[in-house]
This record gives sequence, C-alpha cells and structure tokens, in this order.
Amino acid sequence: MTATHLAAQQAAEVTEATGLAGSAWLLVLFPVIGAVVLLLGGRRTDAWGHLLGSLTVVASFVYGVLLFFDFTSLPDAERVQEVSLFDWIPVANLQVEFGMRIDPLSISFVLLITGVGALIHIYSIGYMAEDADRRRFFGYFNLFVAAMLILVLGNGFVTLYLGWEGVGLASYLLIGWYTDRPSAATAAKKAFLMNRVGDVGLALAIFIMFSQLGTTQYTEVFGNLDQLSPGTITALTLLLLLGACGKSGQFPLQAWLPDAMEGPTPVSALIHAATMVTAGVYLIARANPIYQMSADGRLVVMIIGTVTLLIGCIIGCAYDDIKKVLAYSTVSQIGYMILAVGLGPFGYALGIAHLLAHGFFKAGLFLGAGSVMHAMNDEVDMRKYGGLARLMPITFVTFGLGYLALIGFPFLSGYFTKDAIIEAALGEEGWRGWVFGGAAMLGVALTAFYMTRLMFMTFFGEKRWESIKSADGREFHPHEAPSVMTVPMIILAIGSVGAGAYFMIGNRLADWLTPSLGELSESEQHVIPDGTSTIIVIALMLLGAVLAWLFVGRRTTPVERPERVAFPVRAARKDLYGNALNEALVARPGTWLARALVYVDNKGVDGIVNGIAAALGGSSGRLRRAQTGFVRSYAATMLGGSILVLIAFLAVRYA
Repeated sequence: MTATHLAAQQAAEVTEATGLAGSAWLLVLFPVIGAVVLLLGGRRTDAWGHLLGSLTVVASFVYGVLLFFDFTSLPDAERVQEVSLFDWIPVANLQVEFGMRIDPLSISFVLLITGVGALIHIYSIGYMAEDADRRRFFGYFNLFVAAMLILVLGNGFVTLYLGWEGVGLASYLLIGWYTDRPSAATAAKKAFLMNRVGDVGLALAIFIMFSQLGTTQYTEVFGNLDQLSPGTITALTLLLLLGACGKSGQFPLQAWLPDAMEGPTPVSALIHAATMVTAGVYLIARANPIYQMSADGRLVVMIIGTVTLLIGCIIGCAYDDIKKVLAYSTVSQIGYMILAVGLGPFGYALGIAHLLAHGFFKAGLFLGAGSVMHAMNDEVDMRKYGGLARLMPITFVTFGLGYLALIGFPFLSGYFTKDAIIEAALGEEGWRGWVFGGAAMLGVALTAFYMTRLMFMTFFGEKRWESIKSADGREFHPHEAPSVMTVPMIILAIGSVGAGAYFMIGNRLADWLTPSLGELSESEQHVIPDGTSTIIVIALMLLGAVLAWLFVGRRTTPVERPERVAFPVRAARKDLYGNALNEALVARPGTWLARALVYVDNKGVDGIVNGIAAALGGSSGRLRRAQTGFVRSYAATMLGGSILVLIAFLAVRYA
C-alpha cells in the first residue's frame, strides 16, 4: 500500500466519538479548573492548594485509565475517534474547529502525562513544603499539564499549536520559578526564545497546509496529501522537524534544555520525562502520513536524532552537576526516539515505546536526584557527595533501578526499547545501517559510562561531604526523604523495571498503536545479525560501566576537576560549543541586524521624514520674512511681477 493510500485510509477510518471518548474534554477540564482556582484564588487557597493541584491530575489519570480500557474492547476500525466541541476560528475560508482526536496514540500520551505527572505532583507536596508560594507552583503545574493534554488531544494542527504555545508559557514560568536567581531568569528567557525558533517552523508548516489544502485538521490534511507536490511535502517535513527540535531539545536547538535545570527538581522531572520534551516526538509520530511520503524528510530526522544522541552522551560524561548530567541524558534519549520515528514504519512504534519507558525511569532518576539534593542542602555538585547509599537506602535502590533501566541492563525497560531501536537502525540499507546503528551502539557505551560515573560519585566511595560545607555555609546531614517523596519514586522504579517488557514482548504496544501509526514493519536483513548486535550492545554497556569504575569508582582520593584537560573534555564542558555556535550564527548576527535596522530607521526613515520637515520649516521661515504687512512692499512686489510678465510677453513676441 502506498503512503498516499495509507494516509487516505487513516483519514477515512475516523469515527465520531461516543461513550467516554465523547466526554474526553474532561481530561483537560480537571487541570484547567485547578490552575484557575490556584492562580486566582489567592492566599485563601494556600492551606489546601497543593492537594487540589494533585487531585485534578489524579482525576485526569483515572479518566484516562477508564478510557484506555474502553478502547481496548473496540476493534481497530473504531479506535480512532473525534469529538468536535465548537467552531473556534470561523473566518472566511479558514474554518478551525476546537475538537479532540482520541486514538491509541493520544491515549498513550494521556496516561504518561497524567500518570507520571500525578506522581511528580505528589512528590512536589514534600519537596516544595517550605516554599511560601507552593500554591502558585501547583497552579503553574496544572497549567502545564492542561496545555500538554491539549497538545496531544487536539484534532488539528492549530489546536496542537495552542497546546504547544501553552506548554512554552508554562515552562517559562516554572523554569524561572526562583525569581531571586539571575541564572533562573536567564535560563527561562533562553528556553522561551529558543523554543520560539522552533515554533516558527511549526507555524510556517501550518500556513503551508492552509494555503495548499485549505484546512489544518488532521483528517483533511492526511486525506489530501496527494494534492501536494514532492517539494511541498519535503518542506513540511523539515519545518515540522524544526518545531520538534525546539520543543524536544534536539540539535541545533538543544542548548536550552540543560539550562532548564535552574527550576525546582520536580519541574525538571516533568519537563524532561513526561511532557515537554516528548512533544517533538509526538509531533513527528502524529504527522507520520506526511513523513511517509518523503524519504528525504525521514533521512534528515534520522540524522538529527543521531547527532543529538551523541552530543548528549559526550557532554554528559564531563559534567559534575547531577541535574545537568541527567539533563544531557534526556537530550541523548530523545535523540534515540527521534532516530526511531525517522525510521518510518520500522520505528514509529519503537520510538513511542522508548518514550513511554523513558518517562518512568527518567522521572524516577530526577526525583531521586531531588531527594539527594533535599538531603544535601540543595547541593548539585557530585564531587561533594559520596557514601550516600547506606544513609538513603530507598533513594539508592529506586535511583539504581532507574540507572540500570537507562543504560539498558538486560531485561529492564531500557534494554527492550533501546535494543529494538538499535536493531531497526541496523536494518537500514547500505551506509545508513552502519552509521545510524553504529552511532546508536556507541551511545550505549557512553550512556553506561556517564551514568555509572554518576552512581559512583553520588552513592559510593568516601563521604566527601563530611569535611566540607555547602555553599551557604551549612554542614551536611544526609537523610532519607519523607514518604510523600519516596512513594512516587518506588512506583516509578517499578515501572522502570517492567514497562519495557510489557510494551515490547509480543509487540503488545505496536499492535495497540497500529490504528494511529500503521503496522510495525521489520527489516528482513541487518548489517549486523540480530543476536550478534544484542551481544555487542550488552558488551558495550558493560565496557562503559567498567571504564567508569576504572576512572572514578576505584579511586579513594577526592574527586577533583583539573583545569588543564584534553581538548575533548574541555569541549564537552563547554557543551561542545553549542552555545558559542548559537551565539555566532544566531544571537550575534541578530544583534548586528537589529543595530543596522535601528541605524537605517534613525538615519534613513526618520532622516527622510525629519529632513523633509526641516526643509519645509526652513523655507517657510524664509518666505515668512517677505510678509512685512506694509502696503508699499506689496505694491513694489506687484510692480516687479508686472514688469516680469511684460518682459516675458515681449520676449515671446519678438523672439
């Protein structure tokens, strides 16, 4: 079946929502109510605001679970449903309805956003207990979840864009939560501006859809792709990818994501695990009929994903900040997901599987990092940690399970999902299989290295915190977090262990996603045989862990950060010059352009206007002097004029 026929078939199989799906707007309404009450209710809601903020997301999760079980009983032909709520933008030929598409893909994201989001909300009750503005924090959290739900549930690209911008706004508010820190304000502004670059790409793609097809609704766009030229299709794939790069922190727009660590740790968990960074993967997966029609578009997606996963791995090896290491780990893992969805039918479902598994173990890792920071006076420098395993046993075990899942330890979540992506990449023909598959395998070794390094520096070795003090002069007294923080960590650790096996064994998730993404294809030939590639991947994972032990784990002397290091390490510490690249290619030229335009405006536009005004003012001032008010002056002027007219007549007469 051709890509055009597949798109048309998917468009034709959309049915009207009934039952629980007909009231899917409740999924969004619950967190919207929470946000409105908490942000407008004032200090009267301080005593119970955190409870309301958590309950609204739990309510959405419960509704999502009921919706999931309702859909599992339906045949595939009835699993893509839409509900139209109202006409949103009825302007001439632009007719945009506000509606929702309920299908396996959107339901999967709803469960991730509300399930993991609810656990992070509950964790935040304890983490933010001492913050005087905790109620407002939960209001922003609810706003964030509501925007993300609109993004994944919308039935058209304009509705998706509404949620897209809402997530951007909420992330700006949350990243810059600590208003007394200039670094937090800078990070929030950086995230907002860099996301705008990607948003321009998504907006231009939507404009092209409307100009060429007269609609932006999924059903109509996917059903009429055969009307577009190959060049237009390729342009759409590249512009949509630009939007995905901005939201998901992919090269070259990845620099904002690590800086987002300036927000509270629960914000980092929500942004990096369950919501914002997954939006780009969702966008490409949702637009799969468009990407199916452009092999060049899919190739660019794979290249971006591969470059990003290596960038994240390399930089993660050089940082001592526990949250920054996890942040670059997110950059790398999202790179795996982007690579997977770039593989087309061979990888759409695999990318979503890794995304869902990643939601469990990465949220658990961030919450575990928050527990460590909570016990260490908000210290993030791992060189000041050490020996915390016995003092924080629950955090150690839950964090350890998330670590093992992330590095792809056999039979944990990451092992199943990441290995499947690597095998699919190795199934690409010719050089693509070697390059994309080889890069993904190299990423396994690097991931194992930097995560094992993190484990050794944090939980093992000497108690380096005994002989030093925190930045604010306080002594360290590590202790286990309260149960309101550890219970969500335990639940996420369970997901880190079993989610991947549940998704991948028997292609359970791929079959569930078939109505949304099409059937999962499998390559008949790989550049490296399946069994051999699995052995190599496990060997590389163990090699990375062993190297981390050799360089860090077996050391008994304090962990130091020497200033004189080799160029690769120096480059990694400077984010592989990503910020310098953006500064040189975007920020500085933008500044020069702005100054040039100001000069043209001042000297050119304003100069012309002001010059004309000055000329008129000067000439009128001089002409004014001729108006003396004396009759003799006017008579002399008239006489002079008459003489000139007479001379002119005589000249004409006798010429």
